[in-house]
Amino acid sequence: MSNRHLARTIAMQSLYEWDFNKLSEQELNTLVMRNLKEFAPGFDDNGFTIHTVKGVINNLKEINKLITTYAPEWPLDQITVVDRNVLRIGIYELKYTKGEIPPKVAINEAIELAKTFGGESSGKFINGVLGTIYKEMIKRGEAVISEPEAPKSKPATPPGPTNKPSA
Repeated sequence: MSNRHLARTIAMQSLYEWDFNKLSEQELNTLVMRNLKEFAPGFDDNGFTIHTVKGVINNLKEINKLITTYAPEWPLDQITVVDRNVLRIGIYELKYTKGEIPPKVAINEAIELAKTFGGESSGKFINGVLGTIYKEMIKRGEAVISEPEAPKSKPATPPGPTNKPSA
């Protein structure tokens, strides 16, 4: 497991516990530190976990609005706690990290968290919501699609005799 994937896992677990127990924002920092110590003793993520959690919390109102906009058939309180917090992390990484995390990485990591901790259809749900948000970001010029490298053209074939009939 990569360091950032482990950090995202701990961030998701901390946000899950915070959300499930309806704790205060002040209690969240303590949760993160406890979960880092419990699930990854000696793990040095250079502050990535706490930075991610604080980023989600600092943008929570806007993130929740995006969830309700792009998953309109699912009221926020009816989305499972796991899926809701995986979406929060994914949206935070897509919209608020200023290009530090490539969009496809943010989406793929969120899908992996959903598959690991969510229900049977969590991965598809997360992919659908984040994919739609990403497409809208592209339309608005907030994100760009990384273009695949153009295939190199074949060298021109040297001119040779033609078999065209004479007129």
